[in-house]
Amino acid sequence: MKSKGTVYLVGAGPGDAGLLTLRGAELLKRADVVIYDALANPDLLRLAPATAEFISRGKNMAMPQIEITALIIAKAREGKIVVRLKGGDPFIFGRGGEEAEALAAEKISFEIVPGVSSITAVPNYAGIPLTHRDHCSSFTVFTGHSDSADAATALRYDQIAKIPGTKVVLMGTEQLDDWTTALIKNGMSPQTHIAIIHRGTTGRQKTVAGTLATIAALAAKEKIVPPALTIIGDVVKLRGKLNWFENRPLFGQRIVVTRRSEQAATFAQRLAELGADVLKVPTIKLTLPTEKDAIIDCLLELNSYEWLVFTSANGVTAFFDLFFKRFQDLRDIGGARIAAVGPATAAKLRELHLQVDLQPEEFTASKVADAFKKFQNIESVKMCLLRAEVANKELPDALQEEGAIVDDIAIYKTIPETEDHTGASERLLADGADWVTFTSSSTVEHFHARFDLPKLVKQFPQMKLASIGPETSKAIIALGLKPTLEAKEHTTDGLIAALLKATK
Repeated sequence: MKSKGTVYLVGAGPGDAGLLTLRGAELLKRADVVIYDALANPDLLRLAPATAEFISRGKNMAMPQIEITALIIAKAREGKIVVRLKGGDPFIFGRGGEEAEALAAEKISFEIVPGVSSITAVPNYAGIPLTHRDHCSSFTVFTGHSDSADAATALRYDQIAKIPGTKVVLMGTEQLDDWTTALIKNGMSPQTHIAIIHRGTTGRQKTVAGTLATIAALAAKEKIVPPALTIIGDVVKLRGKLNWFENRPLFGQRIVVTRRSEQAATFAQRLAELGADVLKVPTIKLTLPTEKDAIIDCLLELNSYEWLVFTSANGVTAFFDLFFKRFQDLRDIGGARIAAVGPATAAKLRELHLQVDLQPEEFTASKVADAFKKFQNIESVKMCLLRAEVANKELPDALQEEGAIVDDIAIYKTIPETEDHTGASERLLADGADWVTFTSSSTVEHFHARFDLPKLVKQFPQMKLASIGPETSKAIIALGLKPTLEAKEHTTDGLIAALLKATK
């Protein structure tokens, strides 16, 4: 008989993926099944193995609780490691207690992994301390949408109105007018300070501040909808001085990152740290090239080359993945010099403790050829150009015009990425974006094949295109479009600098 699996009720935190606990991240990496709520940041799914089964509870908790509980139990009985990913903390208004009770009744092993609750995190991100020595020394939490028919859980506004200190209201948006009116009727001043925060801790955070008497009308005007959290009390006045998150330079900018998943993390994280609402929509993934014989010949003839030329970090990764399948010793690379086009390519080579002999300052074909000419006479010099299967012929042509003997070897092929576990593509098609960033011509081509870039720009006129450099810009122009900006330094750092300048 197959042994039962284990269920981990994991708090996903309030929205910012960086607020997941280390224990939560560790368990996601081991998961066989991830059952997640809509309020859990979908980016967290990237931590799980690609082989894991991902099950969404659906928008607005479309799958009833009884079905979710039965599903958790069924997957555990299959002997699987089940991560039940719940927004915030599992035991705070999340029905984690009910799920744990059901697991206990079925004698299925489980663990509760606490999460950072929106109760404390969202006020922090809105610049509102829940307690402050000059204002209050306590806070009270209640839900704005309790079942008033249940006498045991019904809210007693006459008592809540009299409790001193800050009040935090969860799930109170839809009945905002009702419960604010009830608090006023039960003795709270209509001028009491209040703030409501939509999508707190994320790049979509939006805060509306007012008074107990005005907040319902203000929230309606600003179209505040769930999920949102409300804070009542004098501490709201401190927001003017402490509002750190919404003052970040890219706050309010939705930026699409089209790099492949393995490369996107650092770039996306930097954008998020600058306040952007980042949509990771990888458009490409790497695979072996169509023609493999040329790679085999190249590896056999490494000692015959005077130069190995890498044009991207992807090329470095692909080449050495293949190299180490055939050779055990890095010294088998031979005595060739190494050229790297771009700092990211050079950095990837240095990770392997390889010296970069030539790094052109500019990344166009003519500038790379000029850099070689300044370094040495390349007449009859044998070079191996290691790059993508579909690549512009300008670089090998420019080198050959100077007399070099160039073997243009395709060591990887870019193919479309079509999976959308995180729902980022769906969000892009529904709401558009402020910027779409492109870091190579292949990201432009594959993005266009998937979304029809000119049509998308027409549908969302506010959407602007950011290019990392000239080759990428050419691919955008070929579609009849014009990049809004092109990075002066053709790196992701240069792209970020250009975005910061453009959004000042």
